[in-house]
Amino acid sequence: MEALTATPRALFSPAAAPIATARRTRRCCVKVAAAEPAGEKAAAAAADGAAAPKKVLKKKPVYSMKKGQIVRVDKDKYLNSINYLSVGHPPYYKGLDYIYEERGEVLDIRLFETGEYALIAWVGIPTPPAWLPTYMLIKSDKLDYERI
Repeated sequence: MEALTATPRALFSPAAAPIATARRTRRCCVKVAAAEPAGEKAAAAAADGAAAPKKVLKKKPVYSMKKGQIVRVDKDKYLNSINYLSVGHPPYYKGLDYIYEERGEVLDIRLFETGEYALIAWVGIPTPPAWLPTYMLIKSDKLDYERI
């Protein structure tokens, strides 16, 4: 302890400064590393022979429909799907007829492991939106179409 109090220069010497700043925060470590001359960095990069890696941008997925699209559900495809079978409705259940007849709006589209799904909300029907596979949706070109 006497050696530390007797020689205050040993605590604050230039050789001890990078160690002390490296212990404080990550920001200080970055400053210490950035304090190297630029010529040494370029020489080190040239000596490695490796160029700086380029950033690879992810491609946006191409969806089969867009948000805001008006759709209906194909009844035959839905009744034979795992989505309908997992609900456990009795045969000829009439409670879901609105999805075949009413206008549904695509709120969101996502790619999941099992395929492309769309979040559908039905216009004027007080039910929560549902995720349905896009292969069972029928697109409508106009906003007002005749009911079946």
